[in-house]
Amino acid sequence: MANKWSDRFDEPTSDIVKRYSASVGFDFRLALVDIQGSMAHAQMLNKQKIITKKDLTDILRGLKLIQKEVERGQFQWSIDDEDVHLNIEKRLIAIVGEAGKKLHTGRSRNDQVATDMRLWLRGVIDQHLIQLGNLQKKIIQLAEKHIDTIMPGFTHLQVAQPVSFAHHLMAYFEMLQRDKSRLIDARKRTNQLPLGAAALAGTSYAIDRKYTAKLLKFDGVAENSMDAVSDRDFLIEYNACASLIMTHLSRFSEELILWSSDFFNFVEISDGFCTGSSIMPQKKNPDIPELVRGKVGRVNGHLVALLTLMKAQPLSYNKDNQEDKEPIFDVADTLLDTLEIFAEMIDKLQVKPINMEHAAIKGYATATDLADYLVKKGLAFRDSHGVVAKAVKYAIKQELNLADLSLSELQKFSKLIDQDVYKSLTLKGSLNARKHVGGTAPIAVKRAIQKAKLLL
Repeated sequence: MANKWSDRFDEPTSDIVKRYSASVGFDFRLALVDIQGSMAHAQMLNKQKIITKKDLTDILRGLKLIQKEVERGQFQWSIDDEDVHLNIEKRLIAIVGEAGKKLHTGRSRNDQVATDMRLWLRGVIDQHLIQLGNLQKKIIQLAEKHIDTIMPGFTHLQVAQPVSFAHHLMAYFEMLQRDKSRLIDARKRTNQLPLGAAALAGTSYAIDRKYTAKLLKFDGVAENSMDAVSDRDFLIEYNACASLIMTHLSRFSEELILWSSDFFNFVEISDGFCTGSSIMPQKKNPDIPELVRGKVGRVNGHLVALLTLMKAQPLSYNKDNQEDKEPIFDVADTLLDTLEIFAEMIDKLQVKPINMEHAAIKGYATATDLADYLVKKGLAFRDSHGVVAKAVKYAIKQELNLADLSLSELQKFSKLIDQDVYKSLTLKGSLNARKHVGGTAPIAVKRAIQKAKLLL
């Protein structure tokens, strides 16, 4: 089958132009959703008496055969037919003859590819939502084991206050919950049917777009034909969601890298997610967290590429939009793989509670608790802050923790300090005092975990 525009031109397309403009090398992965969309379009055409029942039967028979060929890896793709749509159409005509030529009635490749991309992305988003839920489950399972595990909480990467390790983990649960919410919201805007917009102005055939939308399980139809074929907001929005998810996983990866180092020694990443050194036999490198951290760059880069792609396009469809596929395919592949491997890595993570607690003790993590103690005794907070700063300075010089200072030593800094101060200077006492919603007390963390389970 020659290209449909060939009679308009005097010269054939050169080989280099074919290679430069062909998209079949990457858009072949849209084949199954392209067939899905074509089946629905054919059913609508028959319902509206635009094609006969026999035409429909032949078209569906041919498309089902092509679907099997694609699924089995037997379909023969050709660069001469430029893209996934023309490859499938040519094969359909070869199988069923004249009926295959009628399938393209009332549509254009412009609304066809926009529909394909939305069908494909909808499926990808649904996969991500399952993966995010699975990762959240792994986080909850690990958190439940470590509600009473105490670690130092950090600000500026300096020891700040003691926290429950479970509380720290559940921070990532919350991030992923927001990520799910964004994807669910983005899916609503993705799930609008462009088919029926044709090239840009709609079609003169008496089509029923709502019927096609119902067959393909779209929530509605794109209301403006020019916007329908040229809009790529849904891809950009998805990429933005993916960038945030990868950013969250990168932050988690950075902590795993730090925690697994000899200087922290809080956790051990399972061997299957690490590699050794070619010259240093003692090394165990956290390769997977490092790769996750690195892959954020490519996902963010694709976001910039898509924004740049769309920034100066006049309405409606332009060939530029062929360049939307490779970036977004790579984003989806990267995120699908990352979410799968991250859940497995968290599931196999080994935690070292004793090392975590020792680090919290060393860092004067209960200094704020001492300040709060003095406030409750009647001292203004700014004054208590100064008192505790002097006490910490003294403890550092003595190479002692605050809880190791004697009562008489502590009373040198404030006469308000009494024997009951030591309840505030213990790590457990510090945790237990923060039992409000969102706090790090074990009782509050347990409530947070139960709420998280209900969300899942």
